[in-house]
Amino acid sequence: MQRIPCVLMRGGTSKGPVFLAWDLPAAIQERDELLLNLMGSGHELEIDGIGGGSPQTSKVAIVSPSLHADADVDYLFVQVMVSQRRVDTAPNCGNMLCAVGPFAIEQGLVKAAKDLTCVRIRNLNTGTFVNAQVQTPDGKVSYEGNTSIDGVPGTAAPVQLTFLDAAGSKTGKLFPTGQPLDLIDGVALTCIDMAMPMVIIEAGQLGKRGDESPAELDADVEFLRRLESLRLKAGLAMGLGDVSDKVIPKPVLVSPAKAGGTIQVRYFMPHNCHRALAITGAIGLATACVTEGSVIAQLLGNVSEPRLKHVRIEHPSGGIDVVLSYTGAQGETIRASVVRTSRRLFSGFVYATASQRLAG
Repeated sequence: MQRIPCVLMRGGTSKGPVFLAWDLPAAIQERDELLLNLMGSGHELEIDGIGGGSPQTSKVAIVSPSLHADADVDYLFVQVMVSQRRVDTAPNCGNMLCAVGPFAIEQGLVKAAKDLTCVRIRNLNTGTFVNAQVQTPDGKVSYEGNTSIDGVPGTAAPVQLTFLDAAGSKTGKLFPTGQPLDLIDGVALTCIDMAMPMVIIEAGQLGKRGDESPAELDADVEFLRRLESLRLKAGLAMGLGDVSDKVIPKPVLVSPAKAGGTIQVRYFMPHNCHRALAITGAIGLATACVTEGSVIAQLLGNVSEPRLKHVRIEHPSGGIDVVLSYTGAQGETIRASVVRTSRRLFSGFVYATASQRLAG
């Protein structure tokens, strides 16, 4: 059997193994096939691997020292499909991202400061940069704390993520179609690329309230078919080409907040509704809240002055708070920060058998 060093970590509302890049094959196809086998991809329970049988728990982070002057480590995110033997490395994942800083420190890739350590991360999926502030009392990573996040039981130490240059992460433009509002098949929507390419649709346009449970939405076959049709056409309009085999852009339903937040959302990954909300999705949605003409801005009554500095996004498990700051002469550059938590679950080795390698 082949054994590979591995650390299983929870990052935000996601969970998956974190690897050092040099412990995996350098050849991309060989690496991806190995990950499919290690995770158990191709079976709905991922029963013969360490995947959790859900898109939120079938994720992989690969970390290495960075050669870029503005980063300490490089992070490649791999979304491993559950029922299909396929991976996608197009998007970033902000939840797994919050496990990267603690991992990098504990693996000796970044030297810990006395109380708080800033880990500068370059995301290889999108070429963007994120600073992670990790709690390191006495020079050691601490996972204990009083911070709670919706979708995760208990409390833990906070990890603050600041996205430095998230606009145009995959397309080079905040609004890849050139405008904040488009009409596709008679449906008004916003195509935005801020940390994650997304298609934002007001829930009522697709006959939904916007507060349905993920299970209820996942069970509506006709709704999912129409949502996918819009996603495919939006992908073309955004310059992403044929996205039928890609997980981007992510479709998102939005509706008025019901629990005192700014907006309520249902985020799809892209064919199942997220039980909470992706961090990268939260960054883009918060940006749309303060961009005049977008679907969300219109729902909120368009942008007011002064611009929002705090956005709370309600999701099926609770909410996510995003802090916005504005730089540039006209405040045209938006930076977003979120606070999440992470936890090291186990470290050791994950095994691939000869039959698994042949199956790949």
